[in-house]
Amino acid sequence: MRTIWSLIYGVIYVLYTVPFLKKARKLESTQLTRKEYNQKVHRIPKRFGRQFFKQSGSKMIIKGEANIPDGPYLIVGNHQSYYDIFAYLGYFKDPFGFISKIEVSKIPIVRPWMKVMDCLFLDREDRRQSVKTFKNGIQLLEGGHPIAIFPEGTRSLGREMLSFQSGSFNLARKAKVPVLPVMIDGTHKILEDNHNRIKKATVYMTICDPISVDEVEQMSLDELAEETQRRIQEALDDVKVR
Repeated sequence: MRTIWSLIYGVIYVLYTVPFLKKARKLESTQLTRKEYNQKVHRIPKRFGRQFFKQSGSKMIIKGEANIPDGPYLIVGNHQSYYDIFAYLGYFKDPFGFISKIEVSKIPIVRPWMKVMDCLFLDREDRRQSVKTFKNGIQLLEGGHPIAIFPEGTRSLGREMLSFQSGSFNLARKAKVPVLPVMIDGTHKILEDNHNRIKKATVYMTICDPISVDEVEQMSLDELAEETQRRIQEALDDVKVR
């Protein structure tokens, strides 16, 4: 019953956002500071993320918000579940944009919302498009807009992480911004562990110590990926022993 109600609630809420989307699309980011623009545009998506997450009956426990840097940064997270998206939208304090797979751009209403939120779509099969996406990501970071990536490339469907792909860390190096590792744990228990039926769970989000710009410049991309994954794994292990 929770699954059906969550889906109905999600559809109704998305339709409810349409008038707000029209207003958001009329905003000119060039006439506002990045902070002003993000506050206006991201208010509704953040509310949707939190409310949709709550519909599952789940509880969120957040740790480490003091580690969020001032200014732009590259958020790098592990990826257990589709529910990671709602957890991030609803509970990560700062507005930000995702780099998402190109298939998401085919979803009505979701695509225009993601565009005004300055999210980006990545087609891994199209090298030219991928290069353009990364250039746009660098420009957004340089302009003060945090970007979130999931370097595993797909959902792990559990606590054991897949290897982090190092290429996307070049965003932080080129834009000269810190990397912010973010651990999320428990979202797979809401959906994927239950044959895609929604059940409540306790979810943990830990904002780890950031990797400074100096450290980003000194490490190779492989070392940066390994260090980021190590910090996330450490946070995962900390949840395991609670």
